Amino acid sequence: MRNYAIIGMSSFGYFLARELVKEGIEVVAIDLDDEKIEKIKSYVSKAVIADGTDRNTLETLGVQEMDGVVVSLGQIESSVLTILHLKELKVRRILAKAISEEHGKILEMVGATEIVFPEKDMAYRVARTLTHDNILDHVPLAEGYSIIEISPPTSFLHKSLAELDLRRKYGVQVIVIKGYVPNSLVLVPTADYVIKDDDVLVIMGQDSHLKKVQGL
Repeated sequence: MRNYAIIGMSSFGYFLARELVKEGIEVVAIDLDDEKIEKIKSYVSKAVIADGTDRNTLETLGVQEMDGVVVSLGQIESSVLTILHLKELKVRRILAKAISEEHGKILEMVGATEIVFPEKDMAYRVARTLTHDNILDHVPLAEGYSIIEISPPTSFLHKSLAELDLRRKYGVQVIVIKGYVPNSLVLVPTADYVIKDDDVLVIMGQDSHLKKVQGL
């Protein structure tokens, strides 16, 4: 079973811990605030009231043997110091939460292998859903590529994927179709699937191509 330590039980750290546990991951939660540890301890494998910026503490907890560590600390100094220690301990994967672009660059420079911007990423997703009525969700994959979840345009209804031929016409791929009457989930639907009124399409492609589909 994979295991991760999460240092800092901010809202991001707390919800990440719970989601990882749901996925069958062992989680060690670390924070100096006893109230935060009390709140998370019933969900994780181990919850420790400790200073995550202290090298000896990290080594004693065995983070160097884990699959990775998530640093969810708000203060720049604390996150930098923690990542430096994790790097010295040869932690394989260090994912760090950043509060700004500058913060992210610093964390990357000192050894973080992955940087996340929770507020920025969520704002981007919400902006996409607010500016396009048919977009239900938006997940960026890489620079210029995304996955979107949309209600099918009227022109798609009662047509098969073969008839729509979205890959040839727009360069996008329908990877999942969610149905609600009855409740269903179709992974990688075949060309003969006919779009229904209550379907939700999960589509992957370049952002420029997805915008064309959104405008239909």
